[in-house]
Amino acid sequence: MMYPYSVMNPGDPGTIFLQLALVLLAAKLGAGLAARLGQPPVLGEILAGVVVGTAAFAWIAGPLTDSPLIAFLGQLGVILLLFEAGLETTVAEMLHVGPSALLVAGLGTAATFALGWGAASLLLPAASPYVHAFLGVALTATSIGITVRVLRDRGLLRTPEARIILGAAVLDDVLGLVLLATVAGAAAAAAGGGTLTIAGICMILAKAAAFLVGSLVIGSALSPGFFALASRLPVHGVLLASSLGFCFALAWLASVAGLAPIIGAFAAGLILKKVHYQDFLDRGERPLEHLIRPISSFLAPVFFVLVGTRTDIFALARPGVAGLALGLTVAAVLGKLACAAGVFDRRLKPLAVAAGMMPRGEVSLIVVSLGAGLIIAGAPIVGPDAYAAVVVMVFVTAMMTPPLLAWSFRRGGKRPRPPGL
Repeated sequence: MMYPYSVMNPGDPGTIFLQLALVLLAAKLGAGLAARLGQPPVLGEILAGVVVGTAAFAWIAGPLTDSPLIAFLGQLGVILLLFEAGLETTVAEMLHVGPSALLVAGLGTAATFALGWGAASLLLPAASPYVHAFLGVALTATSIGITVRVLRDRGLLRTPEARIILGAAVLDDVLGLVLLATVAGAAAAAAGGGTLTIAGICMILAKAAAFLVGSLVIGSALSPGFFALASRLPVHGVLLASSLGFCFALAWLASVAGLAPIIGAFAAGLILKKVHYQDFLDRGERPLEHLIRPISSFLAPVFFVLVGTRTDIFALARPGVAGLALGLTVAAVLGKLACAAGVFDRRLKPLAVAAGMMPRGEVSLIVVSLGAGLIIAGAPIVGPDAYAAVVVMVFVTAMMTPPLLAWSFRRGGKRPRPPGL
C-alpha cells in the first residue's frame, strides 16, 4: 500500500533512520507502560507496533512494512534472541527433556493441524480442501521468539519447562515443515505444477535431522579449536565477532537445509560453552552472554514491534473475516493446549509448557503467503480474507501468550529464581 502524501521517501536512508528511531522509541515506551501495568514488556512492544503501523505514523516516515532493512533488523533480533537462549541451555539439558519435548511437539502439531482444518472446513465450506489444509498448516508452527523473550525477562529460561518448550519448538518446526511440504506438493500437483512423492518428503525430513544432529556433533568438536585459534588475535572484540560469525554461519546452513535460520542460531548457542572460549575469559574478557545481551536488547524489540505493525486491525470489518479469525484462533489455542499432555513429570507445570507453545508468528505468515501464490482454477488457494484472518490469529496468540505464560508459572507457587540469573 502506498502513502502518496508521506513526507518521506521510504527508500531514502534518512527515512530508514527515522523509522528505526520510531520503532525503538515506541518499543521502549510500550515496554515501560506494560511494566508499570504489571505486564511483560514484550506485550507493550507488540501493542506499540499496532500504533506505529497506523496511517498517521506511515505519513510521517512511510509504512514500516515496506522497509526491507527494518524487516531484516527484526529477523536479526530474533536470531540473536534464539542464540542467547541457546547459550543459556546445554545439550545435556535438552537430551534430558528430549522424550517429553518430542511428545509435546507431536501432540501440539497433530491437534492444531486437525482443529485448524476442521475450523476452516466449517467456516469456509465452499472452499477447496487445499484451502483448509493450508490454514491447518499455518496454525501449527510456534513462534518461539515471543516465548523466549518472556522467559528471559522473568528469569525462567533455565527452568525444566523452558527446556521442554525450546526442544519442542525445534521439533515443531521440523514437523511443520513436513506438513507444509506435503500440502504444498499436493496443491502444486493439483495445479499441474509438480508431483508429490514420498521420497521428497523423506528427503526433507532427512535434511532436517542431518542438520540438527550434524551441527551439534560436528560443531561441538570443531568449536574449541576455532576459538583457540581466534584467541591468538591480539585485538579487542574477537570473541564477540567470532561467536556472531559462528551463529550466522549456522543460521545460513539451516536455511540451506530448508529449515528456519533461527534453528541454526539456537544450535550455535547450544554448542558454544564457556569451556570453548576459556582463553578469552582468562585474559579478562566478559562471558559471551554478557556481550550478546546489549545487542539482543537493541534488535529484538524491532521484531516485536513489526509483529504489531503487520496486523491489519481493519480487516475485521470485512464480512466473514472476524468469524474466520475467531474460529482459527480458538483452534490454534486449543491445539497447543494439547501440548500439556506431553509433560511426563507431574512436578512441572504442564500449562506453562502449553502456553509457551501458544504464539504464532512469521512461519504462519510464510505458509499463507505460499498459499496465496499457488493458483488452482484461476484463484489463489489462500485469498485475501483467509490471509487477513491468519494475521489476526497471529496477533491474538502473540498478545495472549505473555500474560498466559506468566500466569501459568505463578500458578501453584513461585519457582525460585535460578542462580546466576
